[in-house]
Amino acid sequence: MDKNTFTGLFLILIILAGSMYFMKPSEQEIKREKFVQDSLALIKTGKPVPRKSSPTASAPLKTAAIDSNVLKGPFGAAHTGSDQKVTLENEHLKVIIGSKGGRIESVELKEHKTYDKKPVLLFTEDQSSFGLSFNAGGSSVTTNNLYFTPSASNLNVAKSDSGSVTMRLSYSPTQFVDYVYSLKGESYKVDLNIVTTGLQSVLQAGQHMNLNWAATLMQKEKDIKSERDERYSGVYFNTGDNVVGNIGSAKDEQKDLGEEGKIHWISFKQHFFSSVLIAKNGVDKAKISVKNSTESGVVKSYSTTLELPAITQENATIPLEFFFGPNKFSILNAQGYDIERQINYGWGPLKWINRYVVLPVFNFLENFGWSYGLIILALTILLKVVLSPLTYKSYLSMAKMRVLKPEMEEIKAKVGEDNPTLLQQEYMKLYKKAGVNPLGGCIPMVLQMPIIMAFFFFFPNLFELRHQSFLWMSDLSTYDSIVSFPTIPLIGINHISLMCLLMTISTLIYTYYNNQISGATGQMKYIGYITPIIFFGVLNSYPSGLNYYYFLANMLTFAQQFLIKQFVNDEKIHSQIQENKKKPTADKKSKFQQRMEDYMRQKQMPAKEEVKPAVKTSKKK
Repeated sequence: MDKNTFTGLFLILIILAGSMYFMKPSEQEIKREKFVQDSLALIKTGKPVPRKSSPTASAPLKTAAIDSNVLKGPFGAAHTGSDQKVTLENEHLKVIIGSKGGRIESVELKEHKTYDKKPVLLFTEDQSSFGLSFNAGGSSVTTNNLYFTPSASNLNVAKSDSGSVTMRLSYSPTQFVDYVYSLKGESYKVDLNIVTTGLQSVLQAGQHMNLNWAATLMQKEKDIKSERDERYSGVYFNTGDNVVGNIGSAKDEQKDLGEEGKIHWISFKQHFFSSVLIAKNGVDKAKISVKNSTESGVVKSYSTTLELPAITQENATIPLEFFFGPNKFSILNAQGYDIERQINYGWGPLKWINRYVVLPVFNFLENFGWSYGLIILALTILLKVVLSPLTYKSYLSMAKMRVLKPEMEEIKAKVGEDNPTLLQQEYMKLYKKAGVNPLGGCIPMVLQMPIIMAFFFFFPNLFELRHQSFLWMSDLSTYDSIVSFPTIPLIGINHISLMCLLMTISTLIYTYYNNQISGATGQMKYIGYITPIIFFGVLNSYPSGLNYYYFLANMLTFAQQFLIKQFVNDEKIHSQIQENKKKPTADKKSKFQQRMEDYMRQKQMPAKEEVKPAVKTSKKK
């Protein structure tokens, strides 16, 4: 054996030995294999396969011991019992009410699914709490953990299209609290009347009962980061003169309500669904809080405490309502109490544009039964047609500035760049003679900006786009990722959205084409290319429906400018400008021209004051 053969065999030996060492089965795998083989052998003999006994299953369930003094205290008998379930159900909701706490333990929206095709449960038994807290007989009472008794006459309403159930918490045979729940067909509301009988003698005089409600909301959409965003999730409330506010920023937050007026409702809102507690008669005081979470699958935790009116009568009723449903404008608007105002349609004039212009047009287009991709296309076309006069004026103004550019270059070479004030004065004289407004291209674009920005709020909050597909986009309400990767530090991007990428490319092409029309140079030329790239980082996680609209807007703008170009000729514009120069200029100046000249004059004054002393000194010498 030569040296190479020996070396090769030695390496093969090392590889075989290493493979046997690293690939040998673990003890757990050996035991599992032995158990499988033994089981197969027993099956062949016809004997039953033995099973391991579970220590938790065989051990008896331990119940917490209850102090005898507690059983003798107020509502003592209610500390023990069994949790009976009653289901109220219609075409929209499946509501499970438990006798422990007498509360709604879970709510399912039957017509909707989560992003991973699971039922939409607004909350479950272990994710929520609900109950009264007060002092009775010198002791503090919290009903959340006490056992109520379901009304026997109403137990047959389980799983019906509509019905009601009464949960009773007894202090004595003649003193008790009733929770009366009722659900009607085709309704997203569950009525809750809290009825007290004979408790005015149990409670301290003038004492207010507090109603405590808390829930932890779980992820239901594809992008939990977006679901946690303060623009979409938080505690919303209605106080005073129908003033709707909210809390729920990036930090944990709490707020006392009541100074602005009666509180009419409090909503635990996440992106596309809400649980709303409505006080029909209003309450004077309330506390709300939001706790943010980084736990997997958890959006946020909400809680509220409402101060209910003092019980002063033998029989008292506190009328409440729950709304459980989607954050769809038409559905929320039908509930009353201005609940639809918790949808964030933007600030200032943007929300009025969305609510009274864009939304009605969108609803009108829905009546044709088109897919939502085609509806967005039709909406974009209508918008471009309405704004076409402004687009034409903007294009014409940029064309005039492009035609004037050679003359402006001559002025610049003649005056020089060292005297920008004089240069601007000469430019203004040229604009005046040529009859050109240098801001003519900007003003139409500025007028369009509110509408463009309004869509930035409209599409992300549009429930109708949820789980609606178009082309390769499986869900227009979230991003359409084609590539996913670990999150890039600082930037925070972990995917690439195809529609956002197409929108960015079309914007860059539009910027290049627009620079050719306007003749932009210098920094303005390159800023136009940097901005789309910045917006790509911002819009990459936004709904594909929004990026689809911006992409369509770019494409239709190309088409508009192509058509306008057929009717706008640079030679005709140049000849028209020359004709304007021959006309005598009017003494009357526009406000813009007057302001510009005043500004230029002020800029020149300091320069003249600096020159005068130097001249006097030379004369003395």
